Amino acid sequence: MRPLSSLFAGFLLWLSLLCLAAPQAAAQDLPRFLADLAPDAFVDGADGFGPMRDDIAAAPVLRNGETVAWIFLTSDFVGTTGYSGKPIHVVAAISADAVLTAAHLVEHSEPIVLIGIPDAKMRALTESYAGLDLRAEAASGGSAHDLDIISGATVTVMVIDDSLVRAGLKVARALGLGGLAPATPEAPAREIDMAQAETRDWTTLSGDGSIRRLTLDIGQINAAFAQTGDERAIARPEAGAPDDTYIDLQAALVSVPSIGRSLLGAREYANLTDWLAPGEHALLLLGRGAYSFKGSGYVRGGIFDRFQLIQGDVSARFFDKQHRRVLDLAAPDAPSFTELDLFRIPADIGFDPAQPFRIQLLAQRAVGAVDKTFLTFDLAYRLPETYLLPAAPVAVVPDDQQSEAEAKAALWQRIWSDKTYQIAGLAVMLTVLTGVFFFQMQATRHERAFFWFRMGFLTVSLVWLGWMMNAQLSVVNLMALAGALRTDFTWDAFLLDPLVFIQWFAVAAALLFWGRGAYCGWLCPFGALQELTNRIGRAFKIPQVELPWGLHERLWALKYMIFLGLFGVSLASIPAAEKLAEVEPFKTAIILKFVRDWPFVVFAVLLLLAGLFVERFYCRYLCPLGAALAIPARMRMFDWLKRYQTCGSPCQTCANECPVAAIHPTGEINPNECVNCLHCQVLYQSEAKCPVVIRQLKRRAAVAQAPAAGAAAE
Repeated sequence: MRPLSSLFAGFLLWLSLLCLAAPQAAAQDLPRFLADLAPDAFVDGADGFGPMRDDIAAAPVLRNGETVAWIFLTSDFVGTTGYSGKPIHVVAAISADAVLTAAHLVEHSEPIVLIGIPDAKMRALTESYAGLDLRAEAASGGSAHDLDIISGATVTVMVIDDSLVRAGLKVARALGLGGLAPATPEAPAREIDMAQAETRDWTTLSGDGSIRRLTLDIGQINAAFAQTGDERAIARPEAGAPDDTYIDLQAALVSVPSIGRSLLGAREYANLTDWLAPGEHALLLLGRGAYSFKGSGYVRGGIFDRFQLIQGDVSARFFDKQHRRVLDLAAPDAPSFTELDLFRIPADIGFDPAQPFRIQLLAQRAVGAVDKTFLTFDLAYRLPETYLLPAAPVAVVPDDQQSEAEAKAALWQRIWSDKTYQIAGLAVMLTVLTGVFFFQMQATRHERAFFWFRMGFLTVSLVWLGWMMNAQLSVVNLMALAGALRTDFTWDAFLLDPLVFIQWFAVAAALLFWGRGAYCGWLCPFGALQELTNRIGRAFKIPQVELPWGLHERLWALKYMIFLGLFGVSLASIPAAEKLAEVEPFKTAIILKFVRDWPFVVFAVLLLLAGLFVERFYCRYLCPLGAALAIPARMRMFDWLKRYQTCGSPCQTCANECPVAAIHPTGEINPNECVNCLHCQVLYQSEAKCPVVIRQLKRRAAVAQAPAAGAAAE
């Protein structure tokens, strides 16, 4: 065990570099961009901008002296940051009816994702938000539009989308545009009276509003589609008599004890409460008629797309894991239904059972082989006062900072929820790799089996983790972290990419146990690409070049010089440092899969060609990320790699076969350069290559033969 001072020396040096520069605060506001913007780019015929308002960071867009829209900067209203940890600045204009007239991307710091993606493509995506109806977004909770994802820039696109919608709603409400009311202090929260357990019959529940109903007959639905003026829909009316039932949809909030016990019965209500987690509620939907609220196209694992729950800015659709069937109703006078289903309302969407909400039904009609047209109908629901406790007289003061933090958290939680399976896949990889490291002697006992296991793991790291998931770590991540530490640090920007965040967390833990090799030797997609292409080259008899030890040892320093140079530039200008970080070929070879301008592709290909002759050429001599990880790796607390006293003197087997030449001629393993491929541990147990093992086997054979020879002589 090394002394405490040397154990933490590297870590303290690395940490001091991160915090070296003084904080740099730069005001980012609308006036800084207005001088370079043309009014008619936001509203046709506009000829100027008016003065900024005193109460809100917005300015009028003028045409002949009249206000035709309001212009604003998204980062003045929302603090959502991009992959770089900085806001993505979009200037947009909003009309009097709360519709975005234009949106333009004016500044960003997203080179880790966007270098190589044409700037025009990102600007075109931002401009496509012109025409976004913020009234619909307010009603649907921000889900009334489709999100157009650009491959390789998922996080950036989601940040732009979140910023435009939330900032636009704040401006519209503050100015009262489109009938959107300004945000008001919330009323004291009401709670359900859980002590009420009295059961009621169907007639009573229907009469007091515990059960709400939406009914449409065939005549009504045909008339509604006729009013749309769509000739294709009119030509395909619903079959049946005008007074036949199209749908009879009824709803009840059965997480309320009295309603739940009355409709489900005591046993099923107990099962329901076991199914619900704290803070969750359950909605019972009952249907009959020609139209199904679930739909025949629903499949297991899918989403119910014919209805959604809406409450203010909150909206929720339901998946099959939030769904249960009900066999029968407990109320003796209940009518019969063809569809009886329970839906669990998650606790984290902000649903308040004491407030009114609605079930929005989507009625669809086929107008072609694959085309459909749609109409929506609302079933309004409000829980009767008898089920609620009296309101507490507590004044609630709205906290904009708190709501902003909640919105940021909601964005990254949404991303994590969407990537549940990917996160599980990465967790499996990390678990397997941890097991291999902890039980490395058992894992490396059979040379051939371990070789193919390693090749398989590297293939998964390259193809799935790298090319498919784009989860390649970069030195730019560290520079973004350094910039965040020097200003107002928050976790939000780093949580936007769950696979990258989890890997960094795993790398931080691995540095204590195994050093940088856990990532560099196993999880780095570009490192995997180098090793796999080198193995293919060896199969085609490409000669391997062994550099003289003195030259090889001095070339090690190059990557540390590159890292320190990049970090020094980042203290003055992170955007400049991020551009210089193109010394990393990761974005070209992994994120963008070589679909990029030719100079970047040529650079990456040349590094791979060099790697055919010198295994992991880039990792050995040029990688600034490897250098950055090697500095805190000095605090590694364990030496897992087993060695014999004769390693290096006289035996040079491991040194000669080390894939990255990390073993000194004297036998010591340099932990800063080791990628933990465990090949030396394979050799440590090799009965064909390790002289120590071979001598032990010969000695055992001689001992075993001695009694046999004596017995033969007798």
